[in-house]
Amino acid sequence: MNEHFFGGSYGGDASKIGPLTRLECKICWHVYDPALGDAYWQIPPGTPFSDLPDHWTCPECDSARAGFMVIEET
Repeated sequence: MNEHFFGGSYGGDASKIGPLTRLECKICWHVYDPALGDAYWQIPPGTPFSDLPDHWTCPECDSARAGFMVIEET
């Protein structure tokens, strides 16, 4: 992970997340939930965030994947 990412951000480090981890866009707060997938990008339900294609961006604001923040499960 590069130092310019916020603490808690994905930053491209797949070791920080599991297959069911939900992540939130740091710009518009859109939540990517693997259980739901992403209808805009035609990503099927059950697709982990780490398996999204390299070209995937936030469907709401076009923010890059690396800036998504890990949602801590309670």
